[in-house]
Amino acid sequence: MSDSNQRDVIVVGAGVAGLSAAVALADAGADVTLLERRPYIGGRAYSYDHPALEETIDSQHVVVGCCTNILDLCNQAGMADTIRWYEELTFLEPGGRRSLLRPGSLPAPAHQAVSFLRAPMLSLRDKSAIATGLARFFRGYPADDTESFATWLKRTGQTERAIRHFWEPVVVGALNDTFERCSVKYAGKVFHESFLRSAPAGRLGIPAAPLSEFFSPIADLARRKGVAVKLKAGIESIEQVPGNRWQVQAGGETYTASSVVLATSFKQTESLLMSLSASTGTEAVQNVDFSRFTVAPITTVHLWYDRDVTGLDHAVLLDTRIQWVFAKSRIRRWPAERGSYLELVISASWPELDMGREEILSSSIQELEQFFPAIKQATLIKSGVLKEARATFSVTPGLDRFRPKQATQWPGLYLAGDWTATEWPSTMEGAVRSGRLAAGALMGDANRFMAPELPAQGLMRWLNRQ
Repeated sequence: MSDSNQRDVIVVGAGVAGLSAAVALADAGADVTLLERRPYIGGRAYSYDHPALEETIDSQHVVVGCCTNILDLCNQAGMADTIRWYEELTFLEPGGRRSLLRPGSLPAPAHQAVSFLRAPMLSLRDKSAIATGLARFFRGYPADDTESFATWLKRTGQTERAIRHFWEPVVVGALNDTFERCSVKYAGKVFHESFLRSAPAGRLGIPAAPLSEFFSPIADLARRKGVAVKLKAGIESIEQVPGNRWQVQAGGETYTASSVVLATSFKQTESLLMSLSASTGTEAVQNVDFSRFTVAPITTVHLWYDRDVTGLDHAVLLDTRIQWVFAKSRIRRWPAERGSYLELVISASWPELDMGREEILSSSIQELEQFFPAIKQATLIKSGVLKEARATFSVTPGLDRFRPKQATQWPGLYLAGDWTATEWPSTMEGAVRSGRLAAGALMGDANRFMAPELPAQGLMRWLNRQ
C-alpha cells in the first residue's frame, strides 16, 4: 500500500451527498479521497449518452428558491448561471385551458393569492377548501410525521377537484409518491417552504444542461480543493484497523483513513454496516430498521419533434398520468432549427414499470395531444423511455424515527445520503444537506457547513415567530 493512498477522510459515493461532503471537508483542510463505483459523478442525478438515440438524456431534476444548500454549493462551483429560474407555475387542463400561479404585490403568505383566486382550474368551493388547508401550514408543518397526507385531506374536507387540480400535482410531483405513502410533515413542508414562506422561496429553478454536465463543476471544485476523485472504484469492504484507522477496499485498491463517510444508498449502507457489525461484534446503527425504507419509481418519456409544439418552457398537466412537461429545447435555448425536445415526467410510476416502451409512448403522446394540439401537425423524429425504478426513497408515515443521524456509534464512521436524518424528503437539497451534516459531525460541529435558510417575508415573519 503506497503512501499516496493514505488519506485523512475517505468519502464513498460521488453522488450529490458525497460531493457536498467532500467539498466541505476539503474546505476545512481535510485530505479527502472520493471513491465512486460508476465511471461518472452525480449518483441518481446523472445523464448518459443514449447510443440508439444519439442524445444525452436524464430524468429531470429541479430546485426551488428555498433549497439554500444546493444553491450555495452551485455558487461555490461558479455554476449558478446554469440554472434557469421561473417565477410562475402553469397548470394546464385537457383542452389547453391555463391557470397561472405567480407572485403579486401582496405580502407573504398572500403573495400568490390574486393569481390563485383567478385560476379557472378550481371552483370557489375548491379554493375555499385549499385556503383552509394551506392556513394550517402558515406557522410551519407538523413535527410529527406519523399521519398520512391521505388522512389529512379527508380530515380537512378537501374537495375532489381541489385534490386533483392542486394537492395531487404538487405533492405527487414533489414527493414522488401516493398520498397514503406520504406523511403530512413532508407534504406540509413543501407548501410551507415553497408556497407560503416568501416569493423567492418558491421560485422554480431548472438545470439548463444534462445533469452529469450540470454537476461536473462541483467535481472540478472538489479537485481544485485537493480532493482525489477515483472513478470506477466500487467499495468492496470496510473495516476498522489498529491505530483508530479505517480501511476500505475499493476498485482493487486499499485505502486507509482516520474517518470514512458512507454516502451510499440505504441498501448498500445496510450491507456494509451488517458486514461491519459481524466483524466487530457491534450492533448496527441503533434504531435503524432498514426494512422500513422503500423506494418509488419515476418514468420519463423523451420526445424530439421537428418544431416547437408547446409554446411553454414547462407546465403541470392535470387529469393525466403525466405530472410535468419540460420543453428542454426551450430551457436550453436551442435555436428553432434544431426542433423541439420534450421530457414528460410520470411520478410514482409503478404501473409503467410493467408496461412496454411502445405502450408508454403511445398513451403519453395521446395524452399530450390533449394539451398541445400542435403536436398533431408536427413530425416525431425520435423518442425514448427512461425508467428509474429506485428514483427516490418514500417519506412514509412514521419513517423519521428510522432515519439515522450522520454520526454512527463507530468513531470515525459517518453516513450521508438524502435518506438519512435531514428533515427533508428525497431531493437534491436533502442530499447536499446530508453531506454537509456528515462533514460537520466529523469536524465536531454538525451545522458548521450549513447555509442559512431563506428568511420569511411579509406576514410570515410574524407568523413564524408564533
